[in-house]
Amino acid sequence: MTDSILNSIKKLLGFPADDHAFDEDIIMHINSVLMFLQQLGVGPDTVFTITDDTELWSELLTDPAMYVATKTYVYLRVRLAFDPPSSSFVLDSIKTQIQEYEWRLSIQVPIPPAPVVPEE
Repeated sequence: MTDSILNSIKKLLGFPADDHAFDEDIIMHINSVLMFLQQLGVGPDTVFTITDDTELWSELLTDPAMYVATKTYVYLRVRLAFDPPSSSFVLDSIKTQIQEYEWRLSIQVPIPPAPVVPEE
């Protein structure tokens, strides 16, 4: 699987990497989801954004254990925004999956250590 954020999401959406017709739309949705991830504590301290197919998952994530769930979460969110299903059953299923991934990703994020207060 490609490490390019854009190309991997395009592949999951059913577009070949060399089809650039919807890149701007997909990039916009990916960047929105990357903001959601940052708010969940996944990724760097500042919001990571992409501009084309050169930004990599390895630049976003330092913990390889988070790769698969994060990629799936980004895909589900982008799919919902870019190409929502017409079936309410599929729509509800995707929304439920998104909630599950948000919860699991948020509990996977390491808790920073408490600051040490010097004794007087």
